[in-house]
Amino acid sequence: MDADSDGHHIATLLLTFFYRYMRPLIEGGFVYIAQPPLYRIDAGKETHWALDEPDKQRILDEVESDGRNLNVDIQRFKGLGEMMPDTLDETTLAPESRRLLEVDIPDAERLVTEQTITQLMGRDSSARFDFIMQHAAEADELDV
Repeated sequence: MDADSDGHHIATLLLTFFYRYMRPLIEGGFVYIAQPPLYRIDAGKETHWALDEPDKQRILDEVESDGRNLNVDIQRFKGLGEMMPDTLDETTLAPESRRLLEVDIPDAERLVTEQTITQLMGRDSSARFDFIMQHAAEADELDV
């Protein structure tokens, strides 16, 4: 999934499709979300990949506590389209190094999942509008 709002939107559309038309794939544990890194951190001769802001800070703290005075270069990816093919393969596609998040719907969450997908992804746009208006104050950050 891309780190930006477009990537999240595409992932949401795909998950809705799988949920509505191929739910046995989700229930069987066959649907995963690839989690490409948001940051590339070069510290000396080592390259680290950070999934998000907390991961980036953890890596920077480790590099700093190492005691070596390394030159650190940080690159933020805006999306998968910015990655070179080798980087995309290494960080997102290669089974030995990729990070995957299994899509799962716990039994206790099935009703809430159904209601949420119907409300937010259904044909009734007024339900989406009501949800957005009800929860707008809770949004910390918007990517517009």
